[in-house]
Amino acid sequence: MTEQQFTYAASGVDIDAGERAVTLMKAAVEKTNRPEVVGGLGGFAGLFALDVQKYRKPLLASSTDGVGTKIALARQLDRHDTVGIDLVAMVVDDLVACGAEPLFLQDYVACGKVVPERIAAIVTGIAAGCTLAGAALVGGETAEHGDLMDADEYDLAATAVGVVEADAVLGPERVRAGDAVVAMPSSGFHSNGYSLVRRVVAAAGLDLHATPAGLSRPLGEELLEPTRIYALDCLALVDRHGVEQVHAFAHITGGGLAGNTARVVPAGLEAVLDRSTWALPAAVRLMEEHGVPREESERAFNCGVGMVAAVAPEVADAVVAQLNAAGVPSWVAGEIRPAEGEGATARLENTYR
Repeated sequence: MTEQQFTYAASGVDIDAGERAVTLMKAAVEKTNRPEVVGGLGGFAGLFALDVQKYRKPLLASSTDGVGTKIALARQLDRHDTVGIDLVAMVVDDLVACGAEPLFLQDYVACGKVVPERIAAIVTGIAAGCTLAGAALVGGETAEHGDLMDADEYDLAATAVGVVEADAVLGPERVRAGDAVVAMPSSGFHSNGYSLVRRVVAAAGLDLHATPAGLSRPLGEELLEPTRIYALDCLALVDRHGVEQVHAFAHITGGGLAGNTARVVPAGLEAVLDRSTWALPAAVRLMEEHGVPREESERAFNCGVGMVAAVAPEVADAVVAQLNAAGVPSWVAGEIRPAEGEGATARLENTYR
């Protein structure tokens, strides 16, 4: 028998560090609890008691996503308390696109080495995002993969579950010619296009700690601004106006404004969005100044719009007023028209302010 002894810690997995990380994040996670949450951290599964008496014919909706290479910027700037908000936003705002209320979320953190304070910062951000979305964080997993990742590397993923009445699902089936398209502003690049952003920053030699012309803060802070979470504001629109007047939401992620808006436009119609109704964000202009063509920026970036709603024209002004009152300074950016060609489309016209 060999005299050499092996331990899990020496192999790259520190169980004690993992347990300390759980202790550090526990208070933040518990703040996300909804009345339906059963039990707490430490179980093998998260339990959620769905109140079936509350619904006539409930459908469960689910969404899975990650943060992507925005994490590389977080590592570069050694700031880890905001990417968790990005993670939540990417899944809950996909759920609300079909009208579903986010109920709960589970996260997965893979890292090269568990640094308890860093993991706690990440999960505290996730908990903050869940609070903004009204969702409970019912569990998750932190996996230490020293053989696969460098010590300071990590990646994030999450799955969220929501609920919507079967006869209240939003989508292209409800959209009609004449509907107004209401735009809700983004808070920045959100969590899309960062492979392109990082390449531009590196090629142009941009200093993440400097403030470029047109921006009001250092570039690194601008790029790490967390994704706006629209879920509760969108659900409030449905609660007030009903699905007879609020017909669809489109979450503007990879593929840009036109590409994602087209996903909620039925065949035979098109969404026509007027660029002159808003200003192209300065950070996007910065990317264009350093080599990103306009056509490419409109495919890779949200260009200032993070969510759109297709609503009956008679409630468009009330929808905008409600969003503005909630701190989401929105505007009517276009309308749904009969398509000039075949298939469901969306297009941008005119120039940005």
